[in-house]
Amino acid sequence: MISAFLILAIGTCLTNSFVPEKEKDPEYWRRQAQQTLKHALGLQKLNTNVAKNVIMFLGDGMGVSTVTAARILKGQLHHNPGEETMLEMDKFPFVALSKTYNTNAQVPDSAGTATAYLCGVKANEGTVGVSAATERTQCNTTQGNEVTSILRWAKDAGKSVGIVTTTRVNHATPSAAYAHSADRDWYSDNEMPPEALSQGCKDIAYQLMHNIRNIDVIMGGGRKYMYPKNRTDVEYEMDEKARGTRLDGLNLIDVWKSFKPKRKHSHFVWNRTELMNLNPSTVDYLLGLFEPGDLQYELNRNNLTDPSLSEMVKVAIQVLKKNPKGFFLLVEGGRIDHGHHEGKAKQALHEAVEMDRAIGLAGDMTSLEDTLTVVTADHSHVFTFGGYTPRGNSIFGLAPMVSDTDKKPFTAILYGNGPGYKVVDGERENVSTVDYAHNNYQAQSAVPLRYETHGGEDVAVFAKGPMAHLLHGVHEQNYIPHVMAYASCVGANLDHCTRASSAGSPALVPLLLLLALLPLSILF
Repeated sequence: MISAFLILAIGTCLTNSFVPEKEKDPEYWRRQAQQTLKHALGLQKLNTNVAKNVIMFLGDGMGVSTVTAARILKGQLHHNPGEETMLEMDKFPFVALSKTYNTNAQVPDSAGTATAYLCGVKANEGTVGVSAATERTQCNTTQGNEVTSILRWAKDAGKSVGIVTTTRVNHATPSAAYAHSADRDWYSDNEMPPEALSQGCKDIAYQLMHNIRNIDVIMGGGRKYMYPKNRTDVEYEMDEKARGTRLDGLNLIDVWKSFKPKRKHSHFVWNRTELMNLNPSTVDYLLGLFEPGDLQYELNRNNLTDPSLSEMVKVAIQVLKKNPKGFFLLVEGGRIDHGHHEGKAKQALHEAVEMDRAIGLAGDMTSLEDTLTVVTADHSHVFTFGGYTPRGNSIFGLAPMVSDTDKKPFTAILYGNGPGYKVVDGERENVSTVDYAHNNYQAQSAVPLRYETHGGEDVAVFAKGPMAHLLHGVHEQNYIPHVMAYASCVGANLDHCTRASSAGSPALVPLLLLLALLPLSILF
């Protein structure tokens, strides 16, 4: 029950809040609703073309509350109130929910979830590219339990494939596309236990270069895992933590180069200048490793040395789209997750806005007629915002009242747990005494933890393009790659492709199936 004190404070604040003049006219809302209705009715004509291209955007840790907060931030960055803004993903016509649990975890991690949405099989927490028969850290449970991903299915079908991430290229999300590992943390052999090495398991960086040798585009961080132990980094010569980690003495960059056909043009780049100077029309294979570990946060990024996610996506599509058979591209906004874990909501939300910018760019470079685009998250976080804030309130600002218990102000953004838990003189810290708008401000949390945790609720799936309507309700997370494979005629389920081809039609499904699906399009 809300106290009289809070009711008075809220009422006073909302009475004085900003309301755009046009929104005072009821016709504004009626016209908006009618336009939306007209657009929804147009969706009854389903896009059943073959998806020549598939682009999957994965916002690591981008739960629904993060999507909403990022929307507001995007609008406020353009000097608008923010709430009415549309993210690029908001414009997608089909939305579903994904159940994110791992086979052994109610609240999942990024490895088991990546196996689900890339390989089509749910798996245990901490494992990548293997079934639930593989136990984490147990190398001897791996063999025979490997599962392949849609990236491999697409490559086997003759398409070009690419991976772009703001994390290490051997981090949990991208690694499920090519690796089979009992532990997501086996970045190089340096991080593996002797038992696993003796049993023949390979580290994830090694698998990146050997399992699918002809991945066309790989961009992200993770340089140090490619070089021999203590090899000085090209960018951070004095930083010992940036040095090579490999115990086997391999230079995996040289290995990558050696696997490429001599007639093809292969390019390894390590900074933005080299990337921007490339002519994509003459690039066949591209490996870009821009940091020893993860890339810098977007707010901290050096614009001269580090490319943005949007810039990497642009180059990737330019390289991949030359293949007449099409392409599959995995794009990860991976540091949304890191910002939340550190309790740094401002970092996380700016990462989300940058990924949305990349989504818009990809849309401009492709066609709805032949490109299926899916945007989703692997899991959520215990991130929230509330406090009866008025319209246009800074997303990083204070709630309009103080607590009716400890009489101190609080920010709209809070975490259920994490490093932002602070007690001063036996009481909750007074946030008005700190710079809560700072890029690295750690929002207050209810429970003290060194790192904030994931959340367990469903996450959104946004889809547009061929067969996007198949993402329409509440699904198990492992359903997603089956839809992408069906739409693009890769993988095992190809009967519909043969029928469509023999009929000389680009559509994938016969008329009866199309009619059967119509009620779903109306409902969702």
